[in-house]
Amino acid sequence: MGAVSRTRSSRVELGKAGERAAAELLEKRGYEIVGAGFRARRGELDLVCRRGKELVVVEVKTRASDAFGTPIEAVGSRKKRALMSAAAEYRALAGWRGPIRYAVVGLMLEPDGNFSAELVEDPFD
Repeated sequence: MGAVSRTRSSRVELGKAGERAAAELLEKRGYEIVGAGFRARRGELDLVCRRGKELVVVEVKTRASDAFGTPIEAVGSRKKRALMSAAAEYRALAGWRGPIRYAVVGLMLEPDGNFSAELVEDPFD
């Protein structure tokens, strides 16, 4: 996966690098990226993917350390509600009539500048 320099301490840059690495991971696992950064009234969808006949909304969490917990732990009930609300808005605007699933990609910046990644499919089930 993509590397990021330790000199880039900006959270925004780290997040963007994480989203690129997550997209790369998802594509390798058979997902087709159809959108990124969809802004809705109640949140943002980091990545919108297709996998077979399903739409998959992917939340990407990138961390430089686990001092405040793992990236996956950062996706709680509040984030779940925001994702579901944003996905409903996306569904209406895109005219999507099929099923929507959810996934979370947690990325941790390693000392060498690369990311370690964890993909959790259906994290809210």
